[in-house]
Amino acid sequence: MGSTGITKSTEVYDYSRKKTRVKRLIAWIVCLFIIPFSLFMGFLYASFQPFEMLRSLWVTSAMTTMNHQYLATWFFSDAEIKKIQQSNEAAILGDSNPSDINALSNGSNNGGTGLSSGSNNGTELIDVSQKGFKGYLLKVNNPARVKVAATRYLNTKGERAEDIAKETGAVAVINGGAFNDPEGSGNGGHPLGILISGGSILYKDPMTTYDIIGLDLNNVLILGHYTQAKIKELGIRDAVTFRPFLVVNGKPSITHGDGGWGIAPRTAIGQTRDGTILMLVIDGRQINSIGATLKEVQDIMLEYGAYNVANLDGGASTVLYYDKQIVNHPSSQYGERLAPSFFIVK
Repeated sequence: MGSTGITKSTEVYDYSRKKTRVKRLIAWIVCLFIIPFSLFMGFLYASFQPFEMLRSLWVTSAMTTMNHQYLATWFFSDAEIKKIQQSNEAAILGDSNPSDINALSNGSNNGGTGLSSGSNNGTELIDVSQKGFKGYLLKVNNPARVKVAATRYLNTKGERAEDIAKETGAVAVINGGAFNDPEGSGNGGHPLGILISGGSILYKDPMTTYDIIGLDLNNVLILGHYTQAKIKELGIRDAVTFRPFLVVNGKPSITHGDGGWGIAPRTAIGQTRDGTILMLVIDGRQINSIGATLKEVQDIMLEYGAYNVANLDGGASTVLYYDKQIVNHPSSQYGERLAPSFFIVK
Protein backbone atom coordinates (compact mmCIF):
# COMPACT_ATOMS: atom_id res chain seq x y z
CA MET A 1 0.00 0.00 0.00
CA GLY A 2 2.75 2.45 1.01
CA SER A 3 4.65 1.74 -2.17
CA THR A 4 1.63 2.57 -4.31
CA GLY A 5 1.09 5.91 -2.54
CA ILE A 6 4.67 7.01 -3.07
CA THR A 7 4.46 6.15 -6.78
CA LYS A 8 1.32 8.27 -7.27
CA SER A 9 2.87 11.23 -5.46
CA THR A 10 6.00 11.02 -7.59
CA GLU A 11 3.95 10.81 -10.79
CA VAL A 12 1.97 13.91 -9.80
CA TYR A 13 5.22 15.79 -8.98
CA ASP A 14 6.81 14.78 -12.30
CA TYR A 15 3.69 15.80 -14.19
CA SER A 16 3.66 19.16 -12.43
CA ARG A 17 7.31 19.76 -13.33
CA LYS A 18 6.67 18.83 -16.97
CA LYS A 19 3.68 21.15 -17.06
CA THR A 20 5.80 23.99 -15.68
CA ARG A 21 8.52 23.33 -18.25
CA VAL A 22 5.94 23.38 -21.06
CA LYS A 23 4.59 26.71 -19.80
CA ARG A 24 8.09 28.14 -19.68
CA LEU A 25 8.76 26.86 -23.18
CA ILE A 26 5.58 28.46 -24.47
CA ALA A 27 6.53 31.71 -22.74
CA TRP A 28 9.95 31.63 -24.40
CA ILE A 29 8.39 30.97 -27.79
CA VAL A 30 6.04 33.90 -27.29
CA CYS A 31 8.90 36.18 -26.23
CA LEU A 32 11.34 35.06 -28.88
CA PHE A 33 9.07 34.57 -31.87
CA ILE A 34 5.40 35.53 -31.56
CA ILE A 35 5.83 38.97 -29.98
CA PRO A 36 8.63 40.02 -32.33
CA PHE A 37 6.66 38.63 -35.27
CA SER A 38 3.57 40.56 -34.19
CA LEU A 39 5.58 43.74 -33.78
CA PHE A 40 7.20 43.20 -37.17
CA MET A 41 3.84 42.69 -38.84
CA GLY A 42 2.55 45.80 -37.12
CA PHE A 43 5.64 47.66 -38.27
CA LEU A 44 4.93 46.54 -41.84
CA TYR A 45 1.22 47.12 -42.05
CA ALA A 46 -0.30 48.95 -39.04
CA SER A 47 -1.59 52.51 -39.44
CA PHE A 48 0.29 53.81 -36.41
CA GLN A 49 2.48 56.90 -36.88
CA PRO A 50 5.73 55.58 -35.31
CA PHE A 51 5.35 52.38 -37.38
CA GLU A 52 4.64 54.43 -40.50
CA MET A 53 7.83 56.45 -40.01
CA LEU A 54 9.92 53.32 -39.47
CA ARG A 55 8.23 51.63 -42.42
CA SER A 56 9.16 54.56 -44.65
CA LEU A 57 12.79 54.35 -43.53
CA TRP A 58 12.78 50.59 -44.13
CA VAL A 59 11.43 50.86 -47.66
CA THR A 60 13.39 53.91 -48.78
CA SER A 61 16.66 52.58 -47.33
CA ALA A 62 16.22 49.23 -49.08
CA MET A 63 15.29 50.75 -52.42
CA THR A 64 18.39 52.96 -52.56
CA THR A 65 20.73 49.96 -52.32
CA MET A 66 21.95 47.90 -55.25
CA ASN A 67 21.72 44.47 -53.65
CA HIS A 68 19.07 44.62 -50.93
CA GLN A 69 15.91 45.96 -52.55
CA TYR A 70 14.27 42.61 -51.80
CA LEU A 71 13.89 43.78 -48.18
CA ALA A 72 11.16 46.07 -49.52
CA THR A 73 9.87 44.15 -52.54
CA TRP A 74 9.24 40.98 -50.51
CA PHE A 75 6.63 42.74 -48.37
CA PHE A 76 5.22 45.56 -50.48
CA SER A 77 3.83 45.95 -53.97
CA ASP A 78 5.43 48.25 -56.51
CA ALA A 79 2.55 50.67 -56.06
CA GLU A 80 2.99 50.76 -52.27
CA ILE A 81 6.74 51.29 -52.58
CA LYS A 82 6.22 54.11 -55.07
CA LYS A 83 3.68 55.76 -52.78
CA ILE A 84 6.04 55.62 -49.79
CA GLN A 85 8.92 57.03 -51.83
CA GLN A 86 6.84 59.85 -53.31
CA SER A 87 5.43 60.83 -49.91
CA ASN A 88 8.95 61.41 -48.59
CA GLU A 89 10.89 62.71 -51.58
CA ALA A 90 12.42 66.16 -51.84
CA ALA A 91 10.56 68.85 -53.74
CA ILE A 92 11.93 69.83 -57.13
CA LEU A 93 13.17 73.39 -56.79
CA GLY A 94 14.16 75.85 -59.48
CA ASP A 95 17.67 76.94 -60.46
CA SER A 96 20.05 78.72 -58.11
CA ASN A 97 20.60 82.47 -58.48
CA PRO A 98 24.34 83.21 -58.89
CA SER A 99 23.92 86.90 -58.02
CA ASP A 100 22.95 85.95 -54.45
CA ILE A 101 26.49 84.64 -53.75
CA ASN A 102 29.37 87.01 -53.01
CA ALA A 103 32.12 84.51 -53.86
CA LEU A 104 34.60 86.93 -55.44
CA SER A 105 35.09 88.85 -52.21
CA ASN A 106 35.90 85.73 -50.21
CA GLY A 107 39.58 85.56 -51.04
CA SER A 108 39.13 83.95 -54.44
CA ASN A 109 40.83 86.68 -56.46
CA ASN A 110 43.15 88.28 -53.94
CA GLY A 111 45.04 85.29 -52.64
CA GLY A 112 43.32 85.39 -49.26
CA THR A 113 43.35 82.25 -47.14
CA GLY A 114 40.73 83.05 -44.52
CA LEU A 115 40.38 80.22 -42.00
CA SER A 116 43.31 77.91 -41.52
CA SER A 117 43.74 74.39 -40.23
CA GLY A 118 47.21 72.91 -40.07
CA SER A 119 49.09 73.08 -43.35
CA ASN A 120 45.91 73.49 -45.46
CA ASN A 121 45.36 77.24 -45.36
CA GLY A 122 41.78 78.26 -45.90
CA THR A 123 40.22 74.94 -44.86
CA GLU A 124 38.65 73.67 -41.66
CA LEU A 125 37.56 70.11 -40.88
CA ILE A 126 34.62 69.82 -38.49
CA ASP A 127 33.27 66.67 -36.84
CA VAL A 128 29.48 66.76 -37.30
CA SER A 129 28.76 63.29 -35.90
CA GLN A 130 25.38 62.74 -34.32
CA LYS A 131 23.53 59.84 -32.74
CA GLY A 132 23.43 57.15 -35.42
CA PHE A 133 26.23 58.33 -37.66
CA LYS A 134 29.72 59.77 -37.96
CA GLY A 135 30.17 62.70 -40.28
CA TYR A 136 32.71 65.31 -41.35
CA LEU A 137 32.27 68.77 -42.83
CA LEU A 138 35.10 70.46 -44.70
CA LYS A 139 34.85 74.24 -45.03
CA VAL A 140 36.81 75.79 -47.91
CA ASN A 141 37.06 79.56 -47.56
CA ASN A 142 38.29 80.21 -51.11
CA PRO A 143 35.86 78.72 -53.67
CA ALA A 144 38.37 79.24 -56.49
CA ARG A 145 40.30 76.31 -55.03
CA VAL A 146 37.40 73.91 -55.66
CA LYS A 147 37.38 72.13 -59.00
CA VAL A 148 36.19 68.90 -60.64
CA ALA A 149 38.74 66.21 -61.48
CA ALA A 150 38.11 63.11 -63.60
CA THR A 151 39.75 59.73 -63.79
CA ARG A 152 42.59 59.51 -66.31
CA TYR A 153 40.91 56.38 -67.68
CA LEU A 154 37.53 57.90 -68.47
CA ASN A 155 35.07 55.42 -70.03
CA THR A 156 37.45 52.60 -69.10
CA LYS A 157 37.81 52.61 -65.31
CA GLY A 158 37.58 54.94 -62.35
CA GLU A 159 40.14 55.93 -59.76
CA ARG A 160 40.36 56.32 -55.99
CA ALA A 161 40.33 59.60 -54.09
CA GLU A 162 43.98 59.37 -53.05
CA ASP A 163 45.00 58.62 -56.64
CA ILE A 164 43.29 61.82 -57.73
CA ALA A 165 44.97 63.74 -54.90
CA LYS A 166 48.42 62.55 -55.97
CA GLU A 167 47.79 63.33 -59.64
CA THR A 168 46.38 66.83 -59.07
CA GLY A 169 48.18 67.92 -55.91
CA ALA A 170 44.83 68.36 -54.15
CA VAL A 171 44.74 68.72 -50.38
CA ALA A 172 41.15 67.44 -50.26
CA VAL A 173 38.99 65.18 -52.43
CA ILE A 174 35.39 64.01 -52.21
CA ASN A 175 33.53 61.77 -54.63
CA GLY A 176 31.41 63.49 -57.26
CA GLY A 177 28.66 62.70 -59.72
CA ALA A 178 26.63 59.80 -61.00
CA PHE A 179 28.11 56.91 -62.94
CA ASN A 180 26.98 53.70 -64.56
CA ASP A 181 27.47 50.78 -62.20
CA PRO A 182 25.29 47.84 -63.33
CA GLU A 183 24.38 45.68 -60.33
CA GLY A 184 27.22 47.21 -58.35
CA SER A 185 29.84 45.38 -60.38
CA GLY A 186 31.10 48.20 -62.62
CA ASN A 187 34.56 49.68 -62.53
CA GLY A 188 33.57 53.32 -62.07
CA GLY A 189 34.75 54.52 -65.44
CA HIS A 190 31.48 55.61 -67.08
CA PRO A 191 29.90 58.87 -65.83
CA LEU A 192 26.25 59.79 -66.35
CA GLY A 193 24.73 63.12 -67.24
CA ILE A 194 27.51 65.59 -67.93
CA LEU A 195 31.08 65.93 -66.70
CA ILE A 196 32.94 69.24 -67.07
CA SER A 197 36.48 69.94 -65.85
CA GLY A 198 38.50 73.09 -66.44
CA GLY A 199 35.92 74.42 -68.89
CA SER A 200 36.03 71.30 -71.09
CA ILE A 201 33.14 68.88 -71.47
CA LEU A 202 34.72 65.49 -70.90
CA TYR A 203 31.49 63.51 -71.17
CA LYS A 204 27.80 64.10 -71.89
CA ASP A 205 24.85 61.82 -72.39
CA PRO A 206 22.67 62.39 -75.47
CA MET A 207 20.16 64.59 -73.65
CA THR A 208 18.67 68.05 -74.17
CA THR A 209 19.06 69.22 -70.56
CA TYR A 210 21.35 68.25 -67.71
CA ASP A 211 21.20 68.40 -63.92
CA ILE A 212 24.16 70.64 -63.13
CA ILE A 213 26.13 70.74 -59.87
CA GLY A 214 29.12 72.90 -60.63
CA LEU A 215 31.06 76.14 -60.34
CA ASP A 216 31.12 79.04 -62.75
CA LEU A 217 33.95 81.42 -63.66
CA ASN A 218 33.00 83.58 -60.67
CA ASN A 219 33.43 80.57 -58.35
CA VAL A 220 29.72 80.37 -57.55
CA LEU A 221 28.15 76.95 -56.97
CA ILE A 222 25.52 76.57 -59.70
CA LEU A 223 22.55 74.22 -59.29
CA GLY A 224 20.09 73.86 -62.13
CA HIS A 225 18.67 72.08 -65.15
CA TYR A 226 20.30 73.47 -68.27
CA THR A 227 20.85 72.90 -71.97
CA GLN A 228 24.39 72.70 -73.24
CA ALA A 229 24.02 76.18 -74.75
CA LYS A 230 22.93 77.59 -71.38
CA ILE A 231 25.83 75.86 -69.64
CA LYS A 232 28.21 77.66 -71.97
CA GLU A 233 26.39 80.96 -71.50
CA LEU A 234 26.62 80.65 -67.72
CA GLY A 235 30.35 80.03 -67.90
CA ILE A 236 30.28 76.72 -66.03
CA ARG A 237 33.91 75.72 -65.56
CA ASP A 238 33.47 72.51 -63.56
CA ALA A 239 30.38 70.34 -63.07
CA VAL A 240 28.91 66.89 -62.47
CA THR A 241 25.40 65.47 -62.51
CA PHE A 242 23.49 64.14 -59.52
CA ARG A 243 20.31 64.83 -57.55
CA PRO A 244 18.36 65.98 -55.64
CA PHE A 245 19.15 69.60 -54.84
CA LEU A 246 18.57 69.96 -51.11
CA VAL A 247 18.71 73.74 -50.72
CA VAL A 248 18.26 76.30 -53.50
CA ASN A 249 18.49 80.05 -52.86
CA GLY A 250 18.19 79.40 -49.13
CA LYS A 251 15.01 77.32 -49.49
CA PRO A 252 15.09 73.69 -48.26
CA SER A 253 13.57 71.08 -50.55
CA ILE A 254 12.57 68.66 -47.77
CA THR A 255 9.82 70.08 -45.60
CA HIS A 256 8.10 66.80 -44.75
CA GLY A 257 9.33 63.22 -44.60
CA ASP A 258 13.00 62.25 -44.77
CA GLY A 259 13.78 62.87 -48.43
CA GLY A 260 12.71 59.46 -49.72
CA TRP A 261 16.16 57.90 -49.97
CA GLY A 262 16.27 56.19 -46.58
CA ILE A 263 19.39 55.93 -44.40
CA ALA A 264 22.74 55.54 -46.13
CA PRO A 265 26.26 56.94 -46.43
CA ARG A 266 26.07 60.48 -47.87
CA THR A 267 28.16 63.02 -49.73
CA ALA A 268 27.00 66.59 -50.40
CA ILE A 269 28.39 69.94 -51.49
CA GLY A 270 27.09 73.40 -50.68
CA GLN A 271 27.99 77.07 -50.57
CA THR A 272 27.23 79.90 -48.16
CA ARG A 273 26.29 83.39 -49.29
CA ASP A 274 29.83 84.63 -48.62
CA GLY A 275 31.19 82.01 -51.03
CA THR A 276 32.52 79.43 -48.57
CA ILE A 277 32.26 75.91 -49.97
CA LEU A 278 30.96 73.15 -47.66
CA MET A 279 31.81 69.51 -48.35
CA LEU A 280 29.99 66.93 -46.25
CA VAL A 281 30.48 63.18 -45.91
CA ILE A 282 28.58 60.83 -43.59
CA ASP A 283 29.53 57.21 -43.02
CA GLY A 284 26.90 54.49 -43.14
CA ARG A 285 26.09 50.77 -43.26
CA GLN A 286 28.40 50.19 -40.31
CA ILE A 287 27.76 49.19 -36.69
CA ASN A 288 28.92 52.53 -35.29
CA SER A 289 27.46 54.64 -38.12
CA ILE A 290 24.31 53.45 -39.87
CA GLY A 291 24.04 56.52 -42.10
CA ALA A 292 21.84 59.58 -42.54
CA THR A 293 18.68 60.65 -44.35
CA LEU A 294 18.70 63.42 -46.93
CA LYS A 295 16.77 65.53 -44.41
CA GLU A 296 19.61 65.17 -41.92
CA VAL A 297 22.13 66.16 -44.60
CA GLN A 298 20.02 69.19 -45.47
CA ASP A 299 19.72 70.24 -41.84
CA ILE A 300 23.47 69.97 -41.15
CA MET A 301 24.28 72.09 -44.19
CA LEU A 302 21.69 74.71 -43.21
CA GLU A 303 23.13 74.81 -39.70
CA TYR A 304 26.49 75.80 -41.18
CA GLY A 305 25.00 78.55 -43.29
CA ALA A 306 24.55 76.84 -46.66
CA TYR A 307 22.53 78.82 -49.21
CA ASN A 308 22.72 76.19 -51.96
CA VAL A 309 23.22 72.46 -51.41
CA ALA A 310 23.29 69.43 -53.70
CA ASN A 311 23.34 65.77 -52.87
CA LEU A 312 26.21 63.88 -54.52
CA ASP A 313 26.72 60.17 -55.12
CA GLY A 314 26.69 58.40 -51.75
CA GLY A 315 26.56 54.81 -50.55
CA ALA A 316 29.78 52.91 -51.10
CA SER A 317 31.15 55.88 -53.08
CA THR A 318 31.23 58.25 -50.10
CA VAL A 319 34.81 59.28 -49.35
CA LEU A 320 36.77 62.25 -48.00
CA TYR A 321 40.51 62.47 -48.52
CA TYR A 322 42.07 65.32 -46.53
CA ASP A 323 45.57 66.19 -45.36
CA LYS A 324 47.13 63.07 -46.92
CA GLN A 325 44.68 60.53 -45.50
CA ILE A 326 41.18 59.11 -45.86
CA VAL A 327 39.21 60.78 -43.09
CA ASN A 328 36.02 58.71 -43.16
CA HIS A 329 35.41 54.96 -43.44
CA PRO A 330 33.99 53.97 -46.85
CA SER A 331 31.31 51.32 -46.51
CA SER A 332 32.48 49.03 -49.31
CA GLN A 333 34.00 45.79 -48.07
CA TYR A 334 36.62 46.19 -50.77
CA GLY A 335 37.76 49.61 -49.58
CA GLU A 336 37.40 52.74 -51.65
CA ARG A 337 35.19 52.54 -54.67
CA LEU A 338 36.52 53.49 -58.09
CA ALA A 339 34.72 56.57 -59.43
CA PRO A 340 34.92 58.75 -62.55
CA SER A 341 34.57 62.21 -60.99
CA PHE A 342 35.56 64.10 -57.85
CA PHE A 343 35.39 67.55 -56.32
CA ILE A 344 38.89 68.56 -55.25
CA VAL A 345 40.50 71.38 -53.29
CA LYS A 346 43.84 72.54 -54.69
